[in-house]
Order: sequence, then C-alpha cells, then structure tokens
Amino acid sequence: MGLISAKETKNTNGSGRGMGFLLVFFPDHNSKNPSSPITVDNNSPSSSSPATLFRSRSSRLLLSKAQSTISICILLLFLTLFLFTLSTFEPSSGTFPAVSPRSHRRFLLNRDVVRRSSNRFALQGMGTLFLRGTKSMHDLVVAHIASDTTPEDLRLFMRLLHRSGVTSRSDVVLLFNSVTRFGGLIEEENDSFLKLVDAHRNSSNQIDSVWGFNPTRFMKKQSKKETTSEPIWGKKTHRVSNFNDSALNETESAELTHGSVVGFDVTELDPENSLSGFMDHVPISLRRWACYPMLLGRIRRSFKHVMLVDANTGLFLGDPLTRIRNRSPESVLFFSTKHSSSKKTSEINPAVLIGGAKGIRRLASAMHTEIVRATMVQHKKKNSVSESVVLSQLVGNVHMTKDFEVVVTSESVAEASSLAELRTRNSAASSIKNHDIIQRGNSNNIMAIIMKRICSSELDSSSVYSYC
Repeated sequence: MGLISAKETKNTNGSGRGMGFLLVFFPDHNSKNPSSPITVDNNSPSSSSPATLFRSRSSRLLLSKAQSTISICILLLFLTLFLFTLSTFEPSSGTFPAVSPRSHRRFLLNRDVVRRSSNRFALQGMGTLFLRGTKSMHDLVVAHIASDTTPEDLRLFMRLLHRSGVTSRSDVVLLFNSVTRFGGLIEEENDSFLKLVDAHRNSSNQIDSVWGFNPTRFMKKQSKKETTSEPIWGKKTHRVSNFNDSALNETESAELTHGSVVGFDVTELDPENSLSGFMDHVPISLRRWACYPMLLGRIRRSFKHVMLVDANTGLFLGDPLTRIRNRSPESVLFFSTKHSSSKKTSEINPAVLIGGAKGIRRLASAMHTEIVRATMVQHKKKNSVSESVVLSQLVGNVHMTKDFEVVVTSESVAEASSLAELRTRNSAASSIKNHDIIQRGNSNNIMAIIMKRICSSELDSSSVYSYC
C-alpha cells in the first residue's frame, strides 16, 4: 500500500487563505486487488515511480545476461560438433593438400611393422625387435644395409655375425631403407642361431678355428643370486626368482647369453631426410650419418663401445671390438684403404669404424656437418660426393676432430677375394685366422665358397640350416 501527500491552496472570495493535506492510499503493483484506484500527483517531475524504474532496469539487465549466456552455449555446442566432425573425418588424397605425404608413408610403415612384429617396438615406439637379448650389453654393432643389398648378401652377413661370437657381447642394430623387405630373413637367421647353440652345446665335435662355431662364447657361468640388467630394447619384463634355498642361490650354472637384434628404418631416425635439400638422391651410405645422432643420442648411457659397419661388404670372423675396449671413450679407430695408383695414396675406409660410444657419437655429428659442406661445394662444380673422400678430409682436419681422438691404423681391412687360400680347407685357417673382419671384395663367388664351407659340418647341415 502506497501513500502520497499533496499540498493544496484555496482562495475564498479573495478574503481568506487555507492550507490542508490530501492523503491518498494506493495498492502496490503486486496487489491482488487490481481495481483499487491509483492516484498520481500531477506536479511530480516523472510519471513513473523510482521502484518501477529500478525493476525495469533490472529486467533489461537480466535479459541481456540471458541472451549472452544462450549465445555462449550455442557457440560451444557448434564448436564441439565441429571438433567431433574433424576427429572422425578421414580425408581423401585430394583433401587438405598441405599435409605432407612423408608423414602418411611413415604412418603406413609403422602400421606394417606393428602388424608383422606383434607390437614389438625396439625403442620408444620406434624400430622392430627381431631378437631380444638375455641381458644388457656394453657394446653395439650398427650395420647399414644399402638399397642394392640382396637377400643372399644379408643372409651371409647375419650368419657370420652370429657364428663369429660378436653377438655374445654386443647388441646389433640394422639400418634399412625398407625394414619390411628383410624382416622374415633376419628372424629366420636368428632362429637358426638358437638352433646352432642347442646343437653344438652337447656335441663333442671339434671346433673349426675359422668357419666353425664355438658355443662356449655364449654360455656364461653366473651365480643364481646374481642379478643382470635387462636389455634396453623392447618392453621391460619382471623376472621372478623361484630359488628360495640359499645353497641353490650360491651355485653356478652355465646359461645362454646373447645380445639383441633390432632394426630401424631410416625414415624413423631421419624423418625429414635432412640431406635431401642438398642433393637429388641421398644414398643410405650418406643418410646414415643423419640417423646416428638421434639413435646414439637416445642410448648414450647404455653402451661403452660402438662399431659402424657396411652389411653389404663386411664379413665377421671374430670380434673386432676387442681392438678398442682398452682405449678412451673418445677414441675412434680408422682403417685405411690403399689405391693402386702411382702416388699410392690412402683414404679412410668408411665401411668399418670402431670406437668409444662418445667418440663415435661426436664423429657422426661432425661427419653430418662435413657432408653438407662438401655437398654445397661439389654442387657448384656439379660433382658427386664420395663418402670416403669426405671422411678422409674430416680426419685430416684438426678443427673438426678436436672433440674426439683419431686413431688411424696403417692396417687395411683384408678382402676375401684377395685370399687365394680361401678355396682350400687346410690353408684357409693359416691365411685369415688372424683377421676378425674382412671385406667381400669383387669376387662374385665368395658367398658360395663360404656357405659351402659352413655346410661342410655334418651337424650344421643336418639340424640347423635347411638349405644345406
């Protein structure tokens, strides 16, 4: 109920003046009696009351806030629908041309690797684990496989690698242009190696010093209570010991010990092909130097010694890493390659490099930089870049080699094609028994000679290698 007070002045016959008050009662707007009269003073400056103005402004403010809230909700709804549509949309080859086809190929490659190897990633979601070792190793062999490598060439390399005993103390990393090309062959040779150990472990046959197999290198005696660290490759497993008797824990037993065999595609370690901007075609012999920094950087605290080898030409007869185990971690051993020219100049052999893990890692970074520099210089002369020439220039540059120790040996890696005694059984041991690694050379029948010698063992031909 409201109350309005008004002042009124009257004149009566001009002789008198009076004053009075007029009281008018009126209902509120929310009154349930709409027929009650409302009296408004005509002399007020506005026809609306302060309460009415306040309620009108509040209504407009609430309406504005409601409209803003509804607009934001509608915007969030459309944004959610848009993101959901993008997440479920599969573009065709003509859609979104800005997407690089290299990433699509890399996805397909990884999907093929996953399907073939049952999710056996080698390291941090990359690579393929072909054979997981029994424990962590201190040495690493990194072998690059050229595009023109045949299955027979790689089979010979893997077979001699296992038979030489290198995998008893080293892990093996293979660099491919296409890992799916040789996956089945590598797994077959790994299976043959395990059969070879089982066949020779209980055999009394004499061991040939050159082409034969010595299983004692892979049988290491260790106490049952000794704990060995697991390999860095593949998923981690938890070993549970079932030996509760202290007497059993103190006994020693000969257990099979071998390293891991893993493979990486070069597109995984060098996805952008960093050298492609400097040359039209990048062979794996050069691109491997762009892969080493990422690979060796991820495993920098896992290995003490590293060997880089060309799987297309290198053949293992022993363990070449024994040459570097007593040297500093920064040292790198280089072999020379002699040319039959009048000047008798020698160059560094890029097919076999051995050194400490730190030295090899620094060499790889320096070599990558030197390849880029040499490519830019040779591009002006329209000449191709030779890996051997670039490596020789790098070794001769004291400024580029200040971060690692250069050890150049006058010894060259012997070529199997130059060993005439290789064809006979008795003289073969006398000619190459002192070599731990040789190169294939230019002989086309060297593989057949070696394979025939391996198959001459009755034990190997009957229970290990089916083709013999």
